[in-house]
Amino acid sequence: MLLTDDHRAFRESVRRFVDTEVNPHVDDWEAAGRVPLHDLLPRAAALGLLGLEYDPAYGGEGADHSFQLVAAEEYGRMRASGVGMAIGVQAMMATPSLHRFGSEDLKRRFLAPAVAGTAVAAVAVTEPDTGSDVSRLRTRAVREGDDWVVTGRKMFITNGAQADWVCLLARTSDEGGHHGMSQIVVPTSTPGFQVARTLDKLGNRCSDTAELVLDDVRVPVSHTIGEVGRGFQQQMQQFVVERLFAAYTTVGQCQYALDRTRRYALDRSVFGRPLAERQYVAFRLTELQAEVDLLRSHNLATCETLMAGRDVTRMATVAKLTAGRLVRAVADWCLQLHGGMGYVEETWTARMFRDARLTSIGAGADEVMLQVLARLDGLPA
Repeated sequence: MLLTDDHRAFRESVRRFVDTEVNPHVDDWEAAGRVPLHDLLPRAAALGLLGLEYDPAYGGEGADHSFQLVAAEEYGRMRASGVGMAIGVQAMMATPSLHRFGSEDLKRRFLAPAVAGTAVAAVAVTEPDTGSDVSRLRTRAVREGDDWVVTGRKMFITNGAQADWVCLLARTSDEGGHHGMSQIVVPTSTPGFQVARTLDKLGNRCSDTAELVLDDVRVPVSHTIGEVGRGFQQQMQQFVVERLFAAYTTVGQCQYALDRTRRYALDRSVFGRPLAERQYVAFRLTELQAEVDLLRSHNLATCETLMAGRDVTRMATVAKLTAGRLVRAVADWCLQLHGGMGYVEETWTARMFRDARLTSIGAGADEVMLQVLARLDGLPA
């Protein structure tokens, strides 16, 4: 798939947003442990970034998925990964199921404000005892008349401390395993909903990541997204989009890091010569750039396949696995080539090194990606 002049113009507008609305503030946001989402998201919405693929009836742009790819790549240029993560949750993780399966009423009340950036959204799946194995989920929603009464805990919830509503996955029947779950819109102002704590993390420090407690939280059954009992299947589709976001962002993040490191290697003199003249340095940077080029090509092919209406589960899984490993390698080598200063917090390499580690964990760990691919290949996983 080839990008057009429209894509290039859009990329420039997103880059200006990153350079003017995000990067000048990231040090303060990192120190505070929070991006002011109720301030930033309306600015992102003004560019259409929160509803690129969504129906204009709810404030979306009605664009195709390729524009989402371009935007996510540019988020990789943000000087703190937690900012792009927050925007990605709003646009590609908490809202896809609502847009695809939600009722007209839910879309008007919850999707439209999320697209406008006036309401912060989060997706609540992971639990303290349930990470990648969603089939072990314990949060329950018991029906009482026309209401769900929800009890449980959710962990590692990005945007959770600021969210106005969450897309919650809960058990709504006694069926075990992958069955009997539903996705439910839960406003965080509902009695019994509590942010128990925000987590002090290794990286992505400006992304407020929360533990949530739901104690007899009562919401209408009409808040169910799609079909009762189909929540697991719907969430798996939402995870595919989330994994694509990770792969797209990684390309931008790696490209930005390699560009900066090449400039540094050309300027830095070691033993009387520019660092870039050392063959191993030049070759290692070139090898990493080739791997980024391959991931970019795979992402474009995946995007094209998705727009053709075909299943991209395998392609998205390959992309996510590759992205997690590649960004770790790029972050490590960029830090290494900056030497002692690369290990100092005032240098961008230290933050990238910490932030990059999450890509192999979030949205399904590397081992889960391998498990998915092994099963698709007919192997016992």
